[in-house]
Amino acid sequence: MALFSGIRRVLGGTSTGGLIVSKDSLCVVRSSPIGLGAARDFATKLFISGLSRQTTNEGLRAKFSEFGQPLEARVVTDKLSGRSRGFGFVRYATEEEAAKAKEGMDGKFLDGWVIFADYAKPREPKPPPPPEEPNPHGLNIQKTIGWCG
Repeated sequence: MALFSGIRRVLGGTSTGGLIVSKDSLCVVRSSPIGLGAARDFATKLFISGLSRQTTNEGLRAKFSEFGQPLEARVVTDKLSGRSRGFGFVRYATEEEAAKAKEGMDGKFLDGWVIFADYAKPREPKPPPPPEEPNPHGLNIQKTIGWCG
C-alpha cells in the first residue's frame, strides 16, 4: 500500500484525483490533467513577460482593459520581497478578447519596459527527486557538521 501512495505522490499530489490505480496489476494510469474546461482556460489566459518591477496588478489590468474586460490580471511577486518577478497573467472571458490583447500588446511598452504576450501553457510537472544512494558499508551514518557536545 505504501508503494501506491508513493506513486500517487510522484504522479500528482497526495489525492487520488486524476489517478486510476489498479492494485491487482500494479498499473498506474494518470488521466489527462487538461479537461475540456481547462483547455479553454488556457486559450483565454495570457502569459505576460518582461514586466517592470514597478508594475502592479491594477496597472496591468488597466492597460489590458483596452482590449476587453479582463477577468483576472495578476503580477507574480517574490514571496520575500513582495516585488514583481517580471511576469504575470491576464485572463479574459472570451478567446477573441484574448487574441486581440495578445496581438495588441505583444512587443509594446508598459511602465517603460517592452512586454511580450503569449498564451499561457500548463505548468510542467517537476521531476521526482533522485533516490538516495545506499551506503557501501551498509550503515546509515548521520553526518553532523560542527560540535555536538
